[in-house]
Amino acid sequence: MVYFPSAAFLERMNDMIKNNKSPWFLLLPSILIMGIFVFYPIVKTFYYSLHRFKLTRPDQIEMIGLRNYMSVLQDKNFHNALINSLSVLAYVILFVMISSLFVALLLNQKRKLTPLLTAIAILPWALPPLVNGVLWSFIFHPSYGMLNKLLISSGITQAPIAWTANTGWLMLIVSLIVSWQVVPFCAIVLLANLQSIPQDIYEASAMDGANSPQTFFSVTLPLLLPSLLICLTQASLSAVNIFDEIVALVDYRKDAQTLLIYNYQNTFSFLDFGYGSAITYVVMLLTGIFGYLYVRNIAKDM
Repeated sequence: MVYFPSAAFLERMNDMIKNNKSPWFLLLPSILIMGIFVFYPIVKTFYYSLHRFKLTRPDQIEMIGLRNYMSVLQDKNFHNALINSLSVLAYVILFVMISSLFVALLLNQKRKLTPLLTAIAILPWALPPLVNGVLWSFIFHPSYGMLNKLLISSGITQAPIAWTANTGWLMLIVSLIVSWQVVPFCAIVLLANLQSIPQDIYEASAMDGANSPQTFFSVTLPLLLPSLLICLTQASLSAVNIFDEIVALVDYRKDAQTLLIYNYQNTFSFLDFGYGSAITYVVMLLTGIFGYLYVRNIAKDM
């Protein structure tokens, strides 16, 4: 027999929780840490964004209202950085979602070398982003890059190709580099999900006369949706936070800047804290809008 707590018991427990202050004392260290390292910098950054504040002239801080925000929205370099960031985001999501699903399906095959291949697949994910960027710069460098040497030695081209000279090609290459590092993590997540799907479902699907493509799109893919959402989130975060890979390839070239590099340059290279703080809040606003739309669509799918 199952016993359920009475309403009076639940009411006494609620009163006890409300009157008990000890949970707040237990949370106090975390609240203090969050306040010092998160909330205070957020408020201080907003304060800086409303002022003309350059670290080279700390005695000339001037309240200018929303002028920094207007300058950011009218800055062509900001527009270029935004386009580059959105391009990398779209490329990375496309590459990661397709490649990680393919790798997971491949590793899900019961073969002798599957454990070894799984271990090897994790290696790119373990590399630091800067090391990852430097390794790929040895491939795409116009003078001593391995790709150019391979193309010239095979007679496909006579002269070395400047792969990173064109911004469009550079964003594509950077997206491949980021995807190469993110795919192992996503593939392992999808592989774990694949191996948790009961075989009874596939047997029932086969008894209903479904072929392999129908089984994949009607059974496997819907059951992989939670893991695919994790992969989508990881790919998006990696694409938005890209920094070291671009710096390793082309340093701080103006036409190759993403929002993160553009913000870093203005804040820490040019020491314009007011303008850099405004960039931070504009990026936060854009991220919040995209995040809201993203979460709302996920809620509909779930």
